[in-house]
Amino acid sequence: MQFKDYYAILGIEPGAGDAEIKTAYRRLARKYHPDVSKEAGAEDKFKSVNEAYEALRDPERRKAYDQLRSRGYRPGDDIQPPPGGFGGNGGGQGFDYEEVFGSGGGNGGFSDFFESLFRRQAQQRGGPGFGTPPRGDTRARLAVPLETVHQGGAMRIAVKGRTLEVKVPRGIRPGQVIRLAGQGEHGGHLLLEVEYGTHPRFEVDGRNILYALQVAPWEAALGASVSVPTLGGTVEFKVPPGSEAGRRLRLRGRGLPGSGGQADGDQIVELEVQAPAPRDDVQKAAYEALRDAFSGDWRRE
Repeated sequence: MQFKDYYAILGIEPGAGDAEIKTAYRRLARKYHPDVSKEAGAEDKFKSVNEAYEALRDPERRKAYDQLRSRGYRPGDDIQPPPGGFGGNGGGQGFDYEEVFGSGGGNGGFSDFFESLFRRQAQQRGGPGFGTPPRGDTRARLAVPLETVHQGGAMRIAVKGRTLEVKVPRGIRPGQVIRLAGQGEHGGHLLLEVEYGTHPRFEVDGRNILYALQVAPWEAALGASVSVPTLGGTVEFKVPPGSEAGRRLRLRGRGLPGSGGQADGDQIVELEVQAPAPRDDVQKAAYEALRDAFSGDWRRE
């Protein structure tokens, strides 16, 4: 099993803060997303970026990884897990729950290194809003892709070499528990505490979905119709004339489903104005003409 430098994969320093980690992940996930990138090996790079973010975004996982990294391992170094696994009886931080990810889901396909470091048998403990599990029950966390939260449906998960099917209700919320009767340790139940899986395009704010849309200066100034992805499919989106960077626009009902009488959430589209670099003399001349047309102190205006 080979050591992975998750900081190097994301292109950040070990002392990076949470916001910097998230920014690096979003930038690289967009770059290598299989639906977008034509670059050779993009899918493997996307999986590596996703794995690195999963390892570093959670404070407990990051602490466990940092403790292992402090031993001086370099990328590609062969390492062997201590007896009981990393964080088990062999020492280290580790976890007191088992992390469960759906096979084929947004977080599937992690390396042996990731699994050896972060997955271990659940201890018996309770938690806020969870209660103390009866003897024999197993607690685990289930990362559900946002598309499955939006639509509902079945997920296949791998637990200790077994493949199980989990039915995920539409609009399920983080912290809710799905119980698989008789699938835990020694005939107990498997209790899956839901969390939302990371997504390369979207972020979650309550039931709203946040999406950053890159627009060219002329699209922001003159208005434009562009295609925007949502959890329910691509829609045509109108950028109003005279828009500025940071402007937030709303796609009503395009967020996560409501429950208990609550309305569906919205998708909030935040505009990011970006000027593409000129690729030839014609485009350079166009920028020069734009400069001349807006000569003067346009910032003050």
